[in-house]
Amino acid sequence: MRRDTNGWTTYSAAMASEPPHIVLNLDLEQPIELSDFVAAFTSLSGQYEQYIRQNYPNLKSESQIYIKQVREGSIEADLVPWIYMTGAALLQSMDAAIIVEDFVRRYGTRLGFYSKEGGRDPEAKKSDLKDFMDGLSGVAHDPNGKITIQAAEFEDSEKKIRASVRFDTSAARTTMQQIEFHKNELDSSQHVDYPRVLMTFKRSDVGDVELGKRSGERVIIESISEKDLPLIYASDMVEERIKHEIRDTRDNIYYKGFNVDVNVETRAGRPIAYKVTNLHQIVDLPHDDES
Repeated sequence: MRRDTNGWTTYSAAMASEPPHIVLNLDLEQPIELSDFVAAFTSLSGQYEQYIRQNYPNLKSESQIYIKQVREGSIEADLVPWIYMTGAALLQSMDAAIIVEDFVRRYGTRLGFYSKEGGRDPEAKKSDLKDFMDGLSGVAHDPNGKITIQAAEFEDSEKKIRASVRFDTSAARTTMQQIEFHKNELDSSQHVDYPRVLMTFKRSDVGDVELGKRSGERVIIESISEKDLPLIYASDMVEERIKHEIRDTRDNIYYKGFNVDVNVETRAGRPIAYKVTNLHQIVDLPHDDES
């Protein structure tokens, strides 16, 4: 067995320190396919590592999966996450327990979006959807299975369950179907035209880019979305006029507004990029430096 970050070489040695951990239990009526078996654990581990990166950027986590028990119809594993302050010591057990509990609750909430028709996790990317499906595939393929994910810690050497998520075969199949629908929606993109909208720069770039490709620039069109999105140039003329304002004038590009026609690329109904097809006017915007 590979030695982990704390020097442990066995499950017993690792658990002797009583770390907070995640318990994954598969209760199945039939044997599970090897690919579904592996995916159930690796997808959960991947989601946990992503959760740490997104929510605790000053931490790093290295997790190991220990298959604790295998018996007819049941497989139980402990995912033990060693959580570190960046460049510092292992996090206090109490803080680690809170993190593990929060992860399990959030993971359950995200999967729960898909438990009903039309439910969608608004933050899910295609990689997340793959992990969700991989995690449930073993149960969904079983005629009468259950999967349970728990956040566990030890208090006075006694295991305590702080949070729990459970899916049976029926719920897993419904959830996977809705996840598949969401994945198909993300795969499909549409284009919608908006004439004469005001565009401002969030990030500019003096470099050139191939027409029709996303530039390194990001712009905001508040009448469409409050978020800044990548800018795409649809013609040389548009690019030359806008790049002139960036490269050749002394005016601050961030104090200028561009009255443009745009073709908005959308995915799952959400704008993801702006392609400028025509530039009508450039205007100076009010700013704090004005007297």
